[in-house]
Amino acid sequence: MLDNASKAFFHLLARSQSLKTLASRYGMRSPTSFARRFIAGETVEEAIAAARGVEAAGLLQTLDYLGESVSSLAEADTATRDYLRVIDAVILADIGRNLSLKLTQLGLDVDRASAVDNLRRILDRAEGFFVRLDMESSQYTETTLAIFETMWQQNYRNIGVVLQADLRRTEQDVERMNALGARIRLVKGAYREPAAVAYPRKAEVDAAYLRLMKRLLSEGTYPAIATHDETLIDETRRYAVEHHIAADRFEFQMLYGIRRDLQERLLRDGWQVRIYVPFGGEWYPYFMRRLAERPANVTFLLRSLLRERRGA
Repeated sequence: MLDNASKAFFHLLARSQSLKTLASRYGMRSPTSFARRFIAGETVEEAIAAARGVEAAGLLQTLDYLGESVSSLAEADTATRDYLRVIDAVILADIGRNLSLKLTQLGLDVDRASAVDNLRRILDRAEGFFVRLDMESSQYTETTLAIFETMWQQNYRNIGVVLQADLRRTEQDVERMNALGARIRLVKGAYREPAAVAYPRKAEVDAAYLRLMKRLLSEGTYPAIATHDETLIDETRRYAVEHHIAADRFEFQMLYGIRRDLQERLLRDGWQVRIYVPFGGEWYPYFMRRLAERPANVTFLLRSLLRERRGA
């Protein structure tokens, strides 16, 4: 109940234009600003610098140029062109070629065919890259998977998709994507969903995550186990060892700035860990979802705000 209330509260804040304007003014103004813990920066240059730091620590990385729910084809075209520039910058910087993006950022809410064309433009430029289609709220699940299947049938095999353990439909979606040989990133799910669509209790979500994790490790194609929950991580490690699943057959994924201690511990123990590195001017909705996921993130934010106020 508390988990659902937290999600509802922060999703409400995410839609506030006045708070977004205020956060945009102060959240990134200095290297020690509160949002910098979770966001690499607003420019691709800042993102690449953060990615270099991640790689220097022995971790893998994926860049995510933040943005979603554009309301015009012109905005979708701008976002697509921005992603093409990100691809060129990554190639020039010679860092790992791994990207994450949202289809609503490419115009899915405006015109599906245009969003697919924009995705194709990105994939055609992204030779040698792996591109992950991030999953949004449940209203987009079927459309996202259908577009993924269309691209797969057109022989775009440098793509993967995200599935959310909290959705009741996900067991069937895992089977559907595994049948293709698609690479799945398994997350708990950060969106507020109705009980008819998603499990309402954390215990149910955790149980679903464990079932799906085991199936992906045993039957999937290089799955990404994306969580900061130590219990789920320990169960994943235990299952991999007991079933002789080598560390190079999957990877853990974690978010930039969250549980760095756990990231380092997994790396020391010989597991592969990829860090999701978000950046861009449209960072506020993403930031709110991170606060909704974990009370410790809110505590960190409050402490940071107090430090900034004292230093003002």
